[in-house]
Amino acid sequence: MRKNGIRNWKVASRYYFRLPGAIGRTAVRRTMQAGVFITFEGLDGSGKSTQLRRAVQFLRRCGHRVLVTREPGGTRTGERIRDILLASKTGTLAPMAELALMYAARAQLLEESIRPALARGDVVVSDRFNTASFAYQGYGRGLGTAAVRAFDRLICGRTQPDLTIVLDLDPERALGRALGDARRPRLDRIEAQGLAFHKRVRAGYLALARQAPRRLKVVRADQSVEALQAEIQALMGSLLDRRERDSKFKIQDSRFKNRGLKTA
Repeated sequence: MRKNGIRNWKVASRYYFRLPGAIGRTAVRRTMQAGVFITFEGLDGSGKSTQLRRAVQFLRRCGHRVLVTREPGGTRTGERIRDILLASKTGTLAPMAELALMYAARAQLLEESIRPALARGDVVVSDRFNTASFAYQGYGRGLGTAAVRAFDRLICGRTQPDLTIVLDLDPERALGRALGDARRPRLDRIEAQGLAFHKRVRAGYLALARQAPRRLKVVRADQSVEALQAEIQALMGSLLDRRERDSKFKIQDSRFKNRGLKTA
């Protein structure tokens, strides 16, 4: 496990260290013309929030402007919807009502924060996004993926994550961690749905990853924090490398076409 962590860190470090100092890191960020959208998914208790914080620190050390957000929430309106969705006093919500509220908060977050940040060329890192709706409402609530996809096409459209990191952990262990977290006075309404529900959610995440292996990357959340961090940094470094190469190619191609137009 430790060897894997070291190997993954070497992959990530190729991205971070190959250019000299802050000038090099800034050059990498400026070369990328469009923003990058990275999301973290997984059951509560999988260590998602810890790894997201470490990922953001890594990206900022690389010289990127980073917008950090979460779902449901991330805006004033979204946080009010979050309170409705997660508060135990809300009681039972019809699955379709739950899905609609999730996408209402997401629509506001996209309009207010995510799309403007991507347009600026920033890196957006979100604690959950639309994959969570497919897993929790599509699989967990049994609505199916077609119902979720209908909302997603309308609300998200072409604004989709470039990379979704799914922290995979056995639901019993995840719930045990959540219950043992001293920062949580109690489980929220969705966390308290029971083991069978969370097993369906986990199965949903794994099924979705099999359907979209280029974007959804499953990482084992039962390894050490350091090994998990190295694996995630390697995934992000690989994505940013590809985006940098694509951006350079587009710039060169544009210059070539412009020269062709001038000589025509």
